[in-house]
Amino acid sequence: MPTTVATILKNYPLGRHSADSHKRLTTTQGNYCAHAGLVHNVCVLPSRNQRSVTDSESTRQVDAVMAAARVLVGVVAQSIADVEDQVTLPQLRVLVMVATRGPLNLAAVAEGLGVHASNATRTVDRLVAAKLIDRRDAADDRRNVSITLTRSGQRLVDAVFEQRRSAIEAVLDRMPESKRRALPNALESFAAAAGEAPEQHPNTFQWNQ
Repeated sequence: MPTTVATILKNYPLGRHSADSHKRLTTTQGNYCAHAGLVHNVCVLPSRNQRSVTDSESTRQVDAVMAAARVLVGVVAQSIADVEDQVTLPQLRVLVMVATRGPLNLAAVAEGLGVHASNATRTVDRLVAAKLIDRRDAADDRRNVSITLTRSGQRLVDAVFEQRRSAIEAVLDRMPESKRRALPNALESFAAAAGEAPEQHPNTFQWNQ
């Protein structure tokens, strides 16, 4: 028989000295009910075995994502190493942000890098000098600037993305087809839960010069 709120209250009747206990019990069952749901309008509390299974599944899910993350970090690190003689890591991050999000202003660049606006300006200045991005007054607000990729900047980002895609595809080719087909939905849901925008190929964006 599942443990119900009614059973708990029957075993712990209210009395002059039990008000605090009942208050704690109500809070506890409310937390359980929020996650366990109702069965025939009765909150069914999970048994210890059920909670153990859920915890085990959660641990396995986290471990699986962490293992995959180690692989992906290796892929990203190699793609960065391949262009480190051309751009620094912060500069590459700016190029990828512009490629995947479209034209940006300096405030968006600073926010994406997690730095002060003056630091973002210096990074953008260096990319402009390297002819990897183009900076122009925004058409709808001359006090603002619009940052886009140049042809050279687009080629560099394309090379980085292609290296990553090739490395990931090589791993996917070693997976059974049935498990490979299950990946997109799970990973898209994971990315969405983290607030990551859907992947777009950089060639879908415009470049200048």
